[in-house]
Amino acid sequence: MKRTGPTNIHLRKLITFLRKKANENNAKIWDDIADRLEVPRRMRIVVNVGKINKYTKPDDIVVIPGKVLGAGSIDHPVTVAAFSFSSSAYEKIVKANGKCITIVDLVNMNPKGSRVKILR
Repeated sequence: MKRTGPTNIHLRKLITFLRKKANENNAKIWDDIADRLEVPRRMRIVVNVGKINKYTKPDDIVVIPGKVLGAGSIDHPVTVAAFSFSSSAYEKIVKANGKCITIVDLVNMNPKGSRVKILR
């Protein structure tokens, strides 16, 4: 039988890590993000920097279960955790005094997932 689900080993390890932390900390947000990452690549979430700017306020913490792209602009500092960033998106977020971190770093900083928004 052929394996289904993501074939990227880093993504599979991230999904396993998120499910483990969701059970340990009773935080359903990490289980939700694992579910969103487990979908096929063509259905995975892609968010532009402009959308992050539109739906966040200064100093918000946002998680993107997919990739962040650089279309648009951002004018306030935001902490963004995502599976991957394009180079232009990374530059724009950092230039606005924001932070780009991995989802694993966010889970370690905030195990309960409080005050975290999911953008899709």
